[in-house]
Amino acid sequence: MPDTKKIAIMGGTFDPIHYGHLAAAENARCRIGADKILFIPSGSPPHKDNLLVTGGEHRYLMCALATAGNPHFYVSRMEIDRAGVTYTIDTVRELRKTVPDDTELFFITGADALAEIFSWKEAETLLKLCSFVSVTRPGYDKSFDGLPAKPLVLDMPALDISSSDIRARVRRGQPISYLLPGAVEEYIVKHNLYTPTDDIVAQINRRIKQTLSEYRYRHTLGVCDAAVRLAARYGADRDKATVAALLHDCAKDMSEDTTYEYIKRFGIVLDDITAGQIGLAHPHVGAEIARCEFGIDDSDILNAIRCHTTGRENMSVLEQVLYIADCIDVNREYYPGLETIREAAFVSLEKAMIAGLRANIAYTENKAKPVHPSSLRALEFYNKSERGI
Repeated sequence: MPDTKKIAIMGGTFDPIHYGHLAAAENARCRIGADKILFIPSGSPPHKDNLLVTGGEHRYLMCALATAGNPHFYVSRMEIDRAGVTYTIDTVRELRKTVPDDTELFFITGADALAEIFSWKEAETLLKLCSFVSVTRPGYDKSFDGLPAKPLVLDMPALDISSSDIRARVRRGQPISYLLPGAVEEYIVKHNLYTPTDDIVAQINRRIKQTLSEYRYRHTLGVCDAAVRLAARYGADRDKATVAALLHDCAKDMSEDTTYEYIKRFGIVLDDITAGQIGLAHPHVGAEIARCEFGIDDSDILNAIRCHTTGRENMSVLEQVLYIADCIDVNREYYPGLETIREAAFVSLEKAMIAGLRANIAYTENKAKPVHPSSLRALEFYNKSERGI
C-alpha cells in the first residue's frame, strides 16, 4: 500500500458484518485521520471454536459487499487464507512488511477485548507494532491499567446491534433489515446462511464435520445412528434424537483454554468435581452452543446433551436414548461392560442405563478419579426403579 501514512485494522469474525462495525470503523477513521480502514475477517481465531463461525469465504464476501460504497474501506483475505490458528501479532507483522516504514498502524477493537490484551499472543510486541483504538459505549469504565500507551478511546452511540442477535433473528424468521447493509442481507438469504431450524440438521452436520477431529466426527455419526434406532424403539422423537446426538460432543475437542473461554462467556457454573475434571464440562458448553448458536430451545434436547456423560436421576426417554447411544456407538473400542450395554439397549432402557452407569463409574474409579454424584444418584435411582421400589 504505497503512499499510505495511516492504516487502521478492523479485525473480527464479522459473522455477519453489520452497521455497528461500519459505524465504528468510520468514526475511528475520521478521528485518527486514517487513509484506509482494513477489514480483516478472522481465520481460525484462538479464542473461538470454529463450530461457531461461518466459513471464511462467506464472511469475506459479506465484508466486501458491506464496504463497497466507502473508498476508504478495504477487505483483506490474509487471515482466512492462512492455515492454522490465526493470531493478531502474525497479521500485524505480515501487514507491516507490505507498507512503508513510516506508515502508522492502528488496531480497532472493543474495550472488553483490549482489557484482556495481555492474554493475546506476544501482547507486548503487538503493543509496540501498532497503536490501539478502543471502541466503547458511553459510560464504559475507560481505565486500561498496564498498557504502555493509553489507547485512543472512541465513545460510540449505543447501537444495540450484534452479530449473534442477527443470526438468531434469521433462525427465528424475524427481520434483519436496517441492522446491516441490504447487500449483506441479500447474500444471507441467497446462500441460506443462519437458516431456521427446519434446516438445522444439515447445518449442524456441515459445521461439526469442519470442526471435530476425524475420530470425533465418526463417533458422532455412530451415536446419531444409534440414537435414531433407540428413539424408534422407545417412542422418542427421532428428529430431536438426531439433533441431540449431532451436538452432544460438539465441545469435546476444545482445548482447555477454549473450554474455559466458553464457560466464562456463557456464565456456566461448575460444581467442584466438574471444575476439577474440566473434560466433564463439555456437555454443559455443548448445550449452550446448541442454544445460543443453533437456536435450539427445546429443553429436552438441551438436557440430553448436558447429562449425556454423567447421567442423572429420572432422565427423560430422550436423555436415556442419548446416554445409551453414546455408550454403544459401533466405533467405540471395547471396554468392560460394553457387550452388556449393547445387549440390554433394545430390550430395556432401565437395564441399559444400569449397565451403562456401572461401566462408566467403574471406568472413572479405575482411573482414580472421583465419580460425579449425579452418576451415583442415577445408578441408585435406576436400581430402585428396576426393583419396583
